[in-house]
Amino acid sequence: MGKRYNTAAVEWKHILNGRNLLQMILGTGLAVVAMKGFMIPNRFLDGGVTGISILVHEIFHVNISILMAIINLPFIYLGYKRIGKTFAVQTTIAVTLLSLGLVFVNIGPITTDRLLIAIFGGILMGAGGGLVIRAGGVLDGAEVIAVFTKRKTGFSNSEIIMAINTIIFAVAASKFGIETAMYSIITYFTATRATNYVVDGIEEFTAMNIITSKEEEVKSLLVNDLGKGITVYKGKRGYLPGSYDIKLDTEIIVTIVTRLEIKQIQDALLTIDPNAFMYVQSIKEASGGILKPKAHAK
Repeated sequence: MGKRYNTAAVEWKHILNGRNLLQMILGTGLAVVAMKGFMIPNRFLDGGVTGISILVHEIFHVNISILMAIINLPFIYLGYKRIGKTFAVQTTIAVTLLSLGLVFVNIGPITTDRLLIAIFGGILMGAGGGLVIRAGGVLDGAEVIAVFTKRKTGFSNSEIIMAINTIIFAVAASKFGIETAMYSIITYFTATRATNYVVDGIEEFTAMNIITSKEEEVKSLLVNDLGKGITVYKGKRGYLPGSYDIKLDTEIIVTIVTRLEIKQIQDALLTIDPNAFMYVQSIKEASGGILKPKAHAK
């Protein structure tokens, strides 16, 4: 038997990987700049633990670094139980670095323009969080509670996180005013988009599904001309309104591409078969097979 992969063990090789450590340090650094240079001085909130910490800090004047560490602790424990030890260790490192950064890094307000604060605070916070996710942890433990409660409540992760953040922004509106809460929502959505961009990257993978009568030509185009890997499913086409009884065996050609390649492939397909049917699906992650060329060190 082959060696079994132990998901319960801490993968120190992964944790101490130079690239992961660099992403962790850079990510927490960006988050510190976002919080101390943009968000905290102006009472702008993000969602999750960050938003709760800033809210409690402003209302009760508790040290923000202590709040970030303490409020994240139960979520780190949930992550340990539900996701694994490596994730818990990575998240602990990230939260510790963030807390230390909030203590020792002194940054005054970078701008007083509220829209710039909301946008750039969100971009920096989201980019920092995205880099930490790429390293294997999270800066905000609220992401974990969505995974933990999904099975029990039946709600999606997005719905659970949105419910948590709705409460946070409602309290912010009552304490700091509706305008500050509205700008905080801009900060949150900007951070969310920045996180998605950093995690998925500009080369976010997409599944392209193609049904054509010129199957061999299309397969040759994808594999031989464009260097893509393909998977072929057997299916049937037809069943159209007015000709429901007419059906033909067909091949459904599936290839994984980046969103930058979609238009190029669509144009090439239409030169082969203008009547080809194709649709694309976003996918969260893809690995193995032939995805994109890799540079090899000489």
